[in-house]
Amino acid sequence: MTTSGTDTLPLFLSSNAQRPIAWRRGAPVPLSEFQTHVASVVAGLPKHAAPAAMINLCEDRYKFLVAYAAALSVGHTVLLPSSRADQVVADVASANAGSYRIDDDAVDAALAQASTDSINERIPADMTAMIGYTSGSTGQPKTFPKLWRTVNGSNARNAQSIRAAIADKTSTVWALATVPPQHMYGMEMSVLLPLVGDMAVHAGRPLFPADIAAALAEIPRPRVLISTPVHLRAIVGSDQQFPEVDVIVSATAPLDQPLAAAVTAKLGGEMVEMFGSTETCVFASRLTAKEEQWRLYDGVQLEPRDDGTLVNAPWFVEPVLLQDIVELQPGNRFVVRGRSSDMIEVAGKRASLTDLTKRLLAIPGVQEAAVFQPDADAVGTIRRVAALVVAPTLTAREVLDQLAAGVDSAFLPRPLLIVDSLPRNELGKLPRENLLRALRRE
Repeated sequence: MTTSGTDTLPLFLSSNAQRPIAWRRGAPVPLSEFQTHVASVVAGLPKHAAPAAMINLCEDRYKFLVAYAAALSVGHTVLLPSSRADQVVADVASANAGSYRIDDDAVDAALAQASTDSINERIPADMTAMIGYTSGSTGQPKTFPKLWRTVNGSNARNAQSIRAAIADKTSTVWALATVPPQHMYGMEMSVLLPLVGDMAVHAGRPLFPADIAAALAEIPRPRVLISTPVHLRAIVGSDQQFPEVDVIVSATAPLDQPLAAAVTAKLGGEMVEMFGSTETCVFASRLTAKEEQWRLYDGVQLEPRDDGTLVNAPWFVEPVLLQDIVELQPGNRFVVRGRSSDMIEVAGKRASLTDLTKRLLAIPGVQEAAVFQPDADAVGTIRRVAALVVAPTLTAREVLDQLAAGVDSAFLPRPLLIVDSLPRNELGKLPRENLLRALRRE
């Protein structure tokens, strides 16, 4: 997608006033009503002379969607802190002069004042639509600006990937997400798809199997469940009955084929796993229950390097270097062989943290595991390997004894702790600071 500096792109892919954009309070919300809500929020936004930026702290997905559209319509960049913690938000605010905060209460107050004004529905293609922030667990948080044209380019292919797995090509696609909209995956799949993917989204964010089943039952088919491996594992392990789902989308952590197959057996439909990052947005997908290889989106190019993989696409501002080590395959496909940061060296020997984790998971009785180096940044010390393992029926010694049969003693985790659960964040990821905190608690 190439644009000039004066080009614009639509805020809504379809301008049909009656097409549903969300499901809220037990009923569909047509685009016309959504536009009225956006106009009400616009009326109350700050009128800064200098460029302004919105820190969108809305927890309700519909209110987040309304606030996001309002910001874009007046040319305000949306800032996405890595969490809603007071200090994190304060740091983002102090780094962005002219920024302001909006939350659920502010949106409610705006919606109470109905507006008949029209909104700007043509957004400059080169406008910075949002800035994502990393957690900063290894240093200062990094920022990842996204132009409106870049998110449009990725989003069009996300929508295409999902629709390709749905038999019904004419009905409105309805999505339910278990992930928050503030994170890039949630933003792509539950905010951008309703705006410029011509889909509709459930306003809720259910987490437990019973709540997910109830929310799915509210929306029409074709249904798409946007989730993560940790939530999907909970669904498979529950006795809850679910309405049939047409597509299950997963990201944020690798999804293994046995779990993918179990999810499709439980929910029906097709499993579509997305590959991307905060830096790149999604740029590949695969049908995990059937294939190991990832399929690149049209136009994406990968350049394997010693320190990772260079990713480029027509809608990128510039190529992006990821830590993932990939092997290119025929037919615009690739497989992931690890990460440049995944290889470790202990006592002159090399191993892969991913391989060590897989070996732990292969031990009967081990449900989850995370292997990491707690002193990875230390200089002049012997770096050790540690592990957190969920294995209710085993002791740490029993796990280590079985692992020792196939692993060099230099890479046996010391300590290896049996825990009730891994310290995942709300996206199902395992931030380094969470692992270290769990290790200290034990």
